[in-house]
Amino acid sequence: MKKAILGTKLGMTQIFGEDGTLIPVTVLEAGPCYVTQVKTEENDGYNAVQVGFVDRKDKIITKDANGKKEIRHRHGTTKAEKGHFEKAGVSSKKFVREFKFENAKDYSLADVIKADIFAVGDKVDATAVSKGKGFQGAIKRHGQHRGPMTHGSKFHRHQGSNGACSSPSRVFKGKKMPGRMGHVQVTVQNLEVVRVDAENNLLLIKGSMPGPKKSLVTIRESVKSSN
Repeated sequence: MKKAILGTKLGMTQIFGEDGTLIPVTVLEAGPCYVTQVKTEENDGYNAVQVGFVDRKDKIITKDANGKKEIRHRHGTTKAEKGHFEKAGVSSKKFVREFKFENAKDYSLADVIKADIFAVGDKVDATAVSKGKGFQGAIKRHGQHRGPMTHGSKFHRHQGSNGACSSPSRVFKGKKMPGRMGHVQVTVQNLEVVRVDAENNLLLIKGSMPGPKKSLVTIRESVKSSN
């Protein structure tokens, strides 16, 4: 992998291609990301680049019952994190991720990775945490069929049989049942970069991708090409 960037999802819209075709796109605010650490095979056993994205407060100051100021690091950057960012020469960042770049040695601390690292026509993989749906039934969660909706039926949207009666007298592990749905890491592969706006740090990528608005999205160079 040679190219990757962190971004936040702004939403979806549509644009028109040169031939007049309508293209649905997802708009991402990609970067700028700052290099916070460069890992080498000599020191760390592998080559990688650690990047930070979105500024974060170093500390949050609150007042106690007596009116005295006290500093809490619970929702801000800890002292260890602050020292790590200061060593790299960048401000504190909210998101920190690591990419195993083949050309990791070409990067230096505080280098900036912008949206123009990608070009129109590039194929990318998008990774994000999908929307959480809460506790859902088997029909919505797994696409199972419902029962009869006629009068007298006591089986409408319930789940069907879970297993045999006497043998094995238990429910097998992995049975598709009601439960919490969504809020899992999802990767969509082979998405196409339709437009790059380097001045505003925007990437327009064809199609949809997981996650709600303002969620963190990792864009990587595609690991496999489409047929």
